[in-house]
Amino acid sequence: MAASGAVEPGAPAAAVAQSPARAQAPAPEHLFRPISAEDEEQQPTEIESLCMNCYRNGTTRLLLTKIPFFREIIVSSFSCEQCGWSNTEIHSAGRIQDQGVRYALTVRTQEDMNREVVKTDSATTRIPELDFEIPAFSQKGALTTVEGLINRAIAGLEQDQPTRRANEEAVAERIDEFIIKLKELKQVASPFTLIIDDPSGNSFVENPHAPQKDHALVITHYNRTAQQEELLGLQAEAPEQEPEEEDLRNEVLQFNTNCPECNAPAQTNMKLVQIPHFKEVIIMATNCDSCGHRTNEVKSGGAIEPLGTRITFHITHPSDLTRDVLKSETCSVEIPELEFELGMAVLGGKFTTLEGLLKDIRELVTKNPFTLGDSSNPGRMEKLQEFSQKLDQILEGNMKAHLIMNDPAGNSYLQNVYAPEDDPEMKVEHYKRTFDQNEELGLNDMKTEGYETGLAPQR
Repeated sequence: MAASGAVEPGAPAAAVAQSPARAQAPAPEHLFRPISAEDEEQQPTEIESLCMNCYRNGTTRLLLTKIPFFREIIVSSFSCEQCGWSNTEIHSAGRIQDQGVRYALTVRTQEDMNREVVKTDSATTRIPELDFEIPAFSQKGALTTVEGLINRAIAGLEQDQPTRRANEEAVAERIDEFIIKLKELKQVASPFTLIIDDPSGNSFVENPHAPQKDHALVITHYNRTAQQEELLGLQAEAPEQEPEEEDLRNEVLQFNTNCPECNAPAQTNMKLVQIPHFKEVIIMATNCDSCGHRTNEVKSGGAIEPLGTRITFHITHPSDLTRDVLKSETCSVEIPELEFELGMAVLGGKFTTLEGLLKDIRELVTKNPFTLGDSSNPGRMEKLQEFSQKLDQILEGNMKAHLIMNDPAGNSYLQNVYAPEDDPEMKVEHYKRTFDQNEELGLNDMKTEGYETGLAPQR
């Protein structure tokens, strides 16, 4: 193809009806024929269309053709006989390619100026010697030549020069100087480089020596960046993400229940709490609006530990009573100085302070219905009063005592204020459970190894 002038940008014409008197479209099996001026059968399809300049009818010509050693394209040309307005565009008939393409052509002769060029609207055109660039999506796609690209750039710069000379004379002078440099390129007085970078991969620069190698043309294919994918309207396939586990540590869950005292509808709050230097526990608290009854219960958030735990703590100062205590349902409590022992499951699971635990013990013992009333044993009443007095002395800090927490499941805890160092007043022992303790926890009949292949018991 001989060198052509600039291809004027413009909005595509709106096709409204096809004229039956015009030339017929190619047969479907020959839709895209190689581009050739000598092919008489290859005629454009003409469509009567609306002119976007004068809003009267003009003519759009569509040519479906194939560029040798490239791919299929659609060339459209609109002209209006009424106002003389014309517009020519090119569109790729294929899809966006898997990779972008970059053409770097070294122009040395006039023959290089006549090379065919397909420039899509997503391509960026650069001439490094002049520090000149035409950004992507600033011009419509075009089927032209190297000379045509330069003419198109010159026409674009000259378009608003009269206005610039009136308002910004200094800017207009600099643009005039740059236009002169572009026109000098057309004479090829010295070699220059034309770079066409198209992330869609649908631009093309002719190789007149094809299928042989063109030493003046360097073609580079590359993977698009995420920004280029976005500019092309492509949504990159997001990597599969594993579903995130719901974090309940910062949420308080609520569910409806009945008050254990008056059986009125109430609400129980539940929260997962991480105890420092220990493990996760589940705290449940119920508050009844009808009778005012309040209760709290704690459940271990983990499994039964391999070893049991025995915690022995010496209460020597009133500040010791402020330590946090986690007593599980499987924990027994013993106070040797009071000859007192609280069995497993009594008081249930609790997360409280040492003072709160001792007050719960006092309330449990002194308000026992079997030790109150006229029929109660006088000797037992005296022992309860003595027990209550000594327990009050411990709570007031006037009596030293030992508190022993024995939990075969290993899920109880007493705060160590010296953590991570050892507490001089607290001794923590881990021991192997006995058969009776495992039986009480239901571990003896629990099969934890090889259960997948084990046979179901016969009944």
